Amino acid sequence: MAIENRYEFVMLFDVENGNPNGDPDAGNMPRVDPETGFGLVTDVCIKRKIRNYVSLVKQNAPGFKIYVRDGAVLNDEHEWAYKECNIEMVKENTENKKNKKQPKEDVVKARAFMCENYYDIRTFGAVMSTGDAVCGQVRGPVQLNFARSIDPIAARELSITRCAVTKKEDELKERTIGKKHIVPYALYRVEGYISANLAQKKEGNGLDGTGFDEEDLNLLWDALINLFEDDHSAARGKMATRKLFVFKHDSIFGCSPSHLLFDRISVKKTVDGPARSFADYSVKSDCAQLPAGVTCIEKL
Repeated sequence: MAIENRYEFVMLFDVENGNPNGDPDAGNMPRVDPETGFGLVTDVCIKRKIRNYVSLVKQNAPGFKIYVRDGAVLNDEHEWAYKECNIEMVKENTENKKNKKQPKEDVVKARAFMCENYYDIRTFGAVMSTGDAVCGQVRGPVQLNFARSIDPIAARELSITRCAVTKKEDELKERTIGKKHIVPYALYRVEGYISANLAQKKEGNGLDGTGFDEEDLNLLWDALINLFEDDHSAARGKMATRKLFVFKHDSIFGCSPSHLLFDRISVKKTVDGPARSFADYSVKSDCAQLPAGVTCIEKL
């Protein structure tokens, strides 16, 4: 059964001597807001880590396949849905240059199949209108903002050298092989939304909800808490989720505007000079008197 409560959440995570999200348009330097100097981590980056966690924990179990994954051919996934649902694909008529549309009931059936079998479609949504096996579009109930650092970041560019060479003639050459970009330390904040309305299934509506349920929700909380535990690498340094605050509403449509709830979580630096650990920040939650129908749960 799909969730029946709206949620918002605030997550704090940090990085130490690593690159949390490289910018390919800037030589893979850590992403930064050029006007303020604050560090950024895209929603796409965070969703990728959630997908990786679910894939690792669920091991492709029924109902928990991952649609957007490394090496996936998305149109093949659509065709698998048509095959499993016994739907005949309507292909383009190349002779008359007429594009025959797939019957709506076929698209609705395929869309429901994709939601049922893929966790990330059920969670984040997807555009599945490519190829001959059209599966429609899904608006996911879980959405994230960009993460932003609490303070401006000071990214460092470090040269990397090696002691070994690949060819004999390179023995006497300079052995600087590239650059490595790090943030000495930064604490990031990301905010998210979970819509029960978009999760709910509405019979007879071609835009039914995704069926995101309580099991999916608990898996999402686990993923956010353990987001970096099985994702360590030399490039990303030391990263960890530090805090996770969840606002739960007593209704599908919510009992308070989300921005007012987000404002109740405040983070401030407590030391002079640059912060170098999570202990250099004070995190406060003003949740003693929340709006009626809203409760705050500190997951971490």
